[in-house]
Amino acid sequence: MHFYDNQRKVDYVLAYHYRKRGAHHGSPGHSLAVISNGETGKDRHAGGPGDIELGPLDALEEERREQREEFESNLMAAGLELEKDLESKSQGSIFVRIHAPWQVLAREAEFLKIKVPTKKMYEIKAGGSIAKKFSAILQKLSSPLQPRVPEHSNNRMKNLSYPFSREKMYLYNIQEKDTFFDNATRSRIVHEILKRTACSRANNTMGINSLIASNVYEAAYPLHDGEYDSPGEDTNDRKLLYQEWARYGVFYKFQPIDLIRKYFGEKIGLYFAWLGLYTSFLIPSSVIGVIVFLYGCATIEEDIPSKEMCDQQNAFTMCPLCDKSCDYWNLSSACGTARASHLFDNPATVFFSIFMALWATMFLENWKRLQMRLGYFWDLTGIEEEEEHSRPEYETRVRVKMLKESDKSVVQKLETNATESDGEDDDEDKLSWKDRFPGYLMNFASILFMIALTFSIVFGVIVYRITTAAALSLNKATRSNVRVTVTATAVIINLVVILILDEIYGAVAKWLTKIEVPKTEQTFEERLILKAFLLKFVNAYSPIFYVAFFKGRFVGRPGSYLYVFDGYRMEECAPGGCLMELCIQLSIIMLGKQLIQNNIFEIGVPKLKKLFRKLKDETEPGEADPEHSKPPEQWDLDYSLEPYTGLTPEYMEMIIQFGFVTLFVASFPLAPVFALLNNVIEVRLDAKKFITELRRPDAVRTKDIGIWFDILSGIGKFSVIINAFVIAVTSDFIPRLVYQYSYSHNGTLHGFVNHTLSFFNVSQLKEGTQPENSQFDQEVHFCRFKDYREPPWAPNPYEFSKQYWSVLSARLAFVIIFQNLVMFLSVLVDWMIPDIPTDISDQIKKEKSLLVDFFLKEEHEKLRLTDEPAPRSQGAQDGSRRSRAASSAPSGLSLPGSRASSGSQHTNV
Repeated sequence: MHFYDNQRKVDYVLAYHYRKRGAHHGSPGHSLAVISNGETGKDRHAGGPGDIELGPLDALEEERREQREEFESNLMAAGLELEKDLESKSQGSIFVRIHAPWQVLAREAEFLKIKVPTKKMYEIKAGGSIAKKFSAILQKLSSPLQPRVPEHSNNRMKNLSYPFSREKMYLYNIQEKDTFFDNATRSRIVHEILKRTACSRANNTMGINSLIASNVYEAAYPLHDGEYDSPGEDTNDRKLLYQEWARYGVFYKFQPIDLIRKYFGEKIGLYFAWLGLYTSFLIPSSVIGVIVFLYGCATIEEDIPSKEMCDQQNAFTMCPLCDKSCDYWNLSSACGTARASHLFDNPATVFFSIFMALWATMFLENWKRLQMRLGYFWDLTGIEEEEEHSRPEYETRVRVKMLKESDKSVVQKLETNATESDGEDDDEDKLSWKDRFPGYLMNFASILFMIALTFSIVFGVIVYRITTAAALSLNKATRSNVRVTVTATAVIINLVVILILDEIYGAVAKWLTKIEVPKTEQTFEERLILKAFLLKFVNAYSPIFYVAFFKGRFVGRPGSYLYVFDGYRMEECAPGGCLMELCIQLSIIMLGKQLIQNNIFEIGVPKLKKLFRKLKDETEPGEADPEHSKPPEQWDLDYSLEPYTGLTPEYMEMIIQFGFVTLFVASFPLAPVFALLNNVIEVRLDAKKFITELRRPDAVRTKDIGIWFDILSGIGKFSVIINAFVIAVTSDFIPRLVYQYSYSHNGTLHGFVNHTLSFFNVSQLKEGTQPENSQFDQEVHFCRFKDYREPPWAPNPYEFSKQYWSVLSARLAFVIIFQNLVMFLSVLVDWMIPDIPTDISDQIKKEKSLLVDFFLKEEHEKLRLTDEPAPRSQGAQDGSRRSRAASSAPSGLSLPGSRASSGSQHTNV
């Protein structure tokens, strides 16, 4: 964790792979190349570049070495201190350790307006006496669930925070300069310097990200706080997080959100806070979902339509399900499907749909409140958006444009402006819409192609179902289980296709965003999220939308069927409706995605990558390291971990799951239960990944979860419309209501099944479509099919009956009423729950008032000390020293362990 002097912390590490022109063995006794700021101990090897003719690879390596040297000297000019090992082998990895001294930390903290605690502390009041008692009881009851970590937000005392200022050092409680800024803040400051440091040899490339993109450096990362599984009593934040958060054995405990934020930064802290709130909100919805399912189980014997379908005496003779090979069949043979459908198609699912729409609204409102609460405790209120630096690809594209269409003077102008901030660039240095148009066109065409590909795969699965059903119907042995076999195999095919396309679409979305050339990382991330979400949403839900709203709608009728190919009819819903099949489709895809993606992709793939990298390192040619017997340093251990690639995959997985929970909940009330079980594991899985398998991410300050909240809100509103249509169109809820209140003789559902079946005269079947070698018990004159049509003896045979129009109008009326009612209730809930908790808004006002009082008090104290006669024993040179140091260290204190000489670059600066 420190330089070899055991005093200066390693705040950041740069790693690169080198390769020499000829094998050269350095002296193992002198391992340090750069010891401190500007003091080099580099062994200048005998034999200059002119001794050996450079090959293409050698020339490239020499160019990268020069770029590294310039970049590192620029870092030292910015005040950072570096240390690295000698390149003692013919090839290998070198780690550049970076330390930020106090002067640099103080300067950058002021530039970045980092809020730090002042000397003033105040008590956070918990409202009225009843609220206080309730809070105390709740805390006592939940104490076994609390992680054993130092408390932060639950503490009743809080420090006043104020942006760091070198002129107001007297405000802050600086006891030890080495520990005043925590490790995450120190690494964040160094990362900011790395991002804005230029390198003229690399075409005026700005920042470490550009150098990594051009393979000058291989990686850049802050260090973890030691090992998570080290034996002994010594603890660090990483070890504490592993013991109390990242193990499956503590799945029942709350997350130590404050410690997560302290270690990883606000962005990752907010993700885990959001995931924790979402998981806890799934508990009430799971309970209600189980109750709805149990209600279906309890009332299955009382369901009149399924009783009528199972009654052998009714003997409804149904029309053949396919041409030639399919025979007439009794409706009672579909008894099992009808009974199973009632588990999900019952009046309680309507109530559950309304509940889930309000649940989604309440979840989002509570998240806004929690976000504000965390923002208050984490001092995020009033923070400004950090200045975004241009992406390397954007800079390269601008440079290429200028070289193409401008003369040398403009190129020189570009080079002089490259080190300035993005906001100061001239308009001609930016990409116009004409430059971006090919990228936008490619994006539009590619996304349309991907969506068309998804739809064509869904259509391919439909064709598979139709042809397989027809083939299985030819065989007597398989005829009875045709529907179950076809449904199960088709859903598994859909699942496999979805999982494969998910990975492809993720890569395609990234490629499409790259060719757009967004200017900043934030813009890049937002555009990538939107593309990936659109493609993955279409991919995951297309087969489900087909079953819910299209299957069985465009079949035609006996004698006038709609054919996909010659002899292959469009598939129909099961006699009990398509809701049961929708439930099967939803459950298998949801569970399959969660199990396979969690277990194989999230656990297995990183382990395979780690194993592959380990094998690669072992088989890599090179001399034996004389210091290999020593235990590895922290930067070596962290280098072997996977690089952190962002939170987009984690959020995306949960957002798609949120869609499964809300969009089709009317057909699958147990979705929240499976989501809850998955998330209990997911929280610990993600925690373990961040603690044990990934390099430490850079701490990023942010006030909210960004574009993900808008996506969640959109899904919540869309789910109201989808559930309205599922209840109205897919389920039998509306036809049953219409029959019960308009057509039933006694106000019950007796006769409902007969009411929904129309008659067809079998003599009117087209030639060649009649069942061959019919084995049916009796001679058939009329068969039945599910639809509202006039009988063959009516004046307009087989036209839609008035019952059809009554049911259709009732369905549309239900959609309008349900949608408006739920939307109104959602708006009401939104209005009733304030976005900012009352106690937090009061505390923010109180903090402002306390800050003013504290300022005035400290200013008066400072004036009083200034007015007192100061001892004149100090020499003039001391006064001049203080004035020289004022810009870098107002307190006049030097950093312990700093050994910068009078000729070093600190003094020059």
